[in-house]
Amino acid sequence: MGDYRFVVSETSGGTRVIFLDCGRSLSGFRTVLAASIALSLLGLAAVFVLLVIFSGRIVAPMAQAYEKQRQFITDAGHEIKTPLTIIGADADLLELECGGSEWLADIKGQVTRLTGLTNDLIYLSRMDEERPRLQCIEFPLSDVAEEVVQSFQGPARARKETLTADIQPLLSYTGDEKAIRQLLSILMDNAVKYAPEGGAISVRLRREGRCLRLTVSNTTAQPVERDKLPLLFDRFYRTDPSHSSATGGHGLGLSIARSIAAAHKGKIRAESPGDRLLTVQVTLPPTASASR
Repeated sequence: MGDYRFVVSETSGGTRVIFLDCGRSLSGFRTVLAASIALSLLGLAAVFVLLVIFSGRIVAPMAQAYEKQRQFITDAGHEIKTPLTIIGADADLLELECGGSEWLADIKGQVTRLTGLTNDLIYLSRMDEERPRLQCIEFPLSDVAEEVVQSFQGPARARKETLTADIQPLLSYTGDEKAIRQLLSILMDNAVKYAPEGGAISVRLRREGRCLRLTVSNTTAQPVERDKLPLLFDRFYRTDPSHSSATGGHGLGLSIARSIAAAHKGKIRAESPGDRLLTVQVTLPPTASASR
């Protein structure tokens, strides 16, 4: 009762109530508790201030190095594109004057491959900027998906692969049509390239709630370990490095796809629901804004 403690006991003469004044003890306890809390808060505030002061100095060199790396990729990419263009033009002139040969064909093929790699690196560097510029318009997403899937029917048929599509009609989306088309092409290209000969590829586009969900699945020649699925979106990562020259890719496609999805405030992830099945799922919000 307040600062008092009491006990009630029954005796032969009646009921006895004994009170004990604990005010001095409780006052000392409250003082120690208040001082401990104050010192703890003061210590946390001091640590927070020190972290704010020194974290900036620690992170600054890393941020500068990352910015220099990004700028180097952009500058080097533009510098490389000029000699590549000249080499490609010279190869075309030699082919006109001297006729075609396997050496000229190889030169032109390598120039095309290196040009594609350079363009991919420049695109990734631009997408890594804080505010990538998106040309957001409303466009028929179902029609775009149908066109992209149809364009890969030929390559899939050449590899004896079965390509099926389940696309919900009349779906529209507000975003960068060129970037979304590139995202679809990257996922389809990966599925066709990495599916084994005679494998199966399926594409599904549906509206789920307010979001749009795109799913591209393909059978694989060998199982993909679940702990390696997030690594598929890292730059230059390959599940099987020995197939790098056979597929003709650079290991940048899914990195670009992730950047495009992030720029539209969407999400992308890879799943392996079966031992020899790989699924890449993209979830897009109802509307993409012009900046991240």
